Amino acid sequence: MFDGFVSVATRAPRVRVADVGSNLEACVAAAREAAGQGAKVVVLSQLCLTGCTCGDLFGQDILLDVAEEAVLSFAQQTEDLDALLLVGAPLRVVGKLYNCAIAVCHGELLGIVPQQAVDAVGPFQPGPEEVSLVPFGEDYVLPFGANQLFACDSLPELVVAVELGADLLVPCAPSVAHALAGATLIANLAAAPEIVGKAARDRALVTLQSAQLLCAYASASAGAGESTTDGVYAGQCLIAEAGTLLAQAEPFGAQAALTQVDVDLLASERRRQDSFAPADDAADGYWVSDFDLELEECHLTREVDPHPFTPQDPAERAERCEAILNIQAHGLAERMGAIGSKRAVIGISGGLDSTLALLVTARAFDLLGLERSGILAITMPGFGTTDRTHNNAWQLSESLGAEVREIAIGASVRQHFADIGHDETVRNAAYENAQARERTQILMDVANDIGGLVVGTGDLSELALGWATYNGDHMSMYGVNGGVPKTLVRHLVRHVANTCGDEREAQVLLDVLDTPVSPELLPANEDGTIAQQTEDLVGPYELHDFFVYQMLRYGMRPRKVLRLACEAFAGSYDEQTILKWLRVFYRRFFSQQFKRSCSPDGPAIGSVGLSPRTALRMPSDASSRLWLAELEEL
Repeated sequence: MFDGFVSVATRAPRVRVADVGSNLEACVAAAREAAGQGAKVVVLSQLCLTGCTCGDLFGQDILLDVAEEAVLSFAQQTEDLDALLLVGAPLRVVGKLYNCAIAVCHGELLGIVPQQAVDAVGPFQPGPEEVSLVPFGEDYVLPFGANQLFACDSLPELVVAVELGADLLVPCAPSVAHALAGATLIANLAAAPEIVGKAARDRALVTLQSAQLLCAYASASAGAGESTTDGVYAGQCLIAEAGTLLAQAEPFGAQAALTQVDVDLLASERRRQDSFAPADDAADGYWVSDFDLELEECHLTREVDPHPFTPQDPAERAERCEAILNIQAHGLAERMGAIGSKRAVIGISGGLDSTLALLVTARAFDLLGLERSGILAITMPGFGTTDRTHNNAWQLSESLGAEVREIAIGASVRQHFADIGHDETVRNAAYENAQARERTQILMDVANDIGGLVVGTGDLSELALGWATYNGDHMSMYGVNGGVPKTLVRHLVRHVANTCGDEREAQVLLDVLDTPVSPELLPANEDGTIAQQTEDLVGPYELHDFFVYQMLRYGMRPRKVLRLACEAFAGSYDEQTILKWLRVFYRRFFSQQFKRSCSPDGPAIGSVGLSPRTALRMPSDASSRLWLAELEEL
């Protein structure tokens, strides 16, 4: 089944300046090699049929005659390739000379796109935006002009437009209008000598343009074989998608790049982004040429990040962690200031989430200039509390300077069991949830007693799965972790451990990180270790965080989520294991919406959120049938 991925290749063929015959062979070979690797769109470098450094030789009719013949020959020699090919050549049109890209598919010439931003002292004229029909060779009348789109019949989301070289550098690049007119892939046939800093600039430009236009952007720059009289050409090739650089050939490297562009993702992003709103007449004046490809599921060479919420680069990850902690802390500080509260109450279990919430609360008190002793950390041991988590809760609270209070809940919960007629030996949902609700009641009542605010601890992953007791740990007065997925909670706690400068605090945080995730609602094992481990019951959080990101951030259907998960976690989980937990995810995500519908306020952290007010507007009684049915088909 086709999942919207299209293989795109960029190539800088080795040229011999003005040797059109040799260059034709190199261009055909490059196109064949890319198509043989599965590429359905192949972008060659600027003026690759002649070389871009011919200078005044571009004024020679012999060179231009042979270049035009080479365009026709290129089409004939690539007739059997199932790909849209973009090749560069100098062409005479109505008595003027233009630097052009020619679109070819299955041996047919589809259109000629001229460069608009040309060197004022060069041999080429700036091309027109408006498209007109011009004769080419003996058999063709082709559209000529910048405003052209090449649309794939078999994949409507794949619409290709072209700009050349410096077109990208002007204040309003042609690609802006192309994208608004419907282009999802911008191809740039480029050529400029390498200078210090150019490679980094080009990477930034291509990546930023793909982000701004919510498109894929593929650039192939002239390289080996070009004249070195006054410069050296490096053959840098770049492919970016919606702000992410997917593939590149470094300067003086392979001079070829190949990856897969997700056109379904681009279409989804454009639908959901209010900032991308083309006018009704955005495509007016564009010439659309259709082409057709035989599409099939392609092997993915692009990296699929198994932890999309967490940057892989350590420096970037540290910067992200610091930004998130500041968002959380400033949100809590503003809320406390708005209600005039100088006390905070937080339930501390010795687990990850309450640890992060306490760290954030301490930072918020520092921002407000309040003594940390105004934080009341309450540990509430119950039937499943272990010595390890109990000790960590105490030690962390004391190391941060918070007031610590212990309120054991065993007696009050047993009294509650007696009141409702529950047999304590029956360890069902009532047995577990009564403990969570008792703890919430204590926190709320103590907060009322001291005029404080209850800080919530539940994270985004728990909200996604509904892994919280309704009106228990599900509720608070301000939920600082509600926008933070579990995989990111770990990195935030580790970041504080690495940067806090307090050995005692760091040691406790590292032990918390090493403790299995558990609600500790069932009695411990005989050796005192945790008996109830969350990930054994609902599945690995790294899988669920991946699922929720792909589903909510990009609107991916279950089949595609499964495929990407199998790519991302290859070697860690097999397909059947991933499928098992994906079923659990969809079932719980839909059935537990009622908990998210009344979740407390809390700061948004990233592009994925579950707040019923701003991030996820979903009815509590929505059916999961369609999603689960697709999984059953798999």
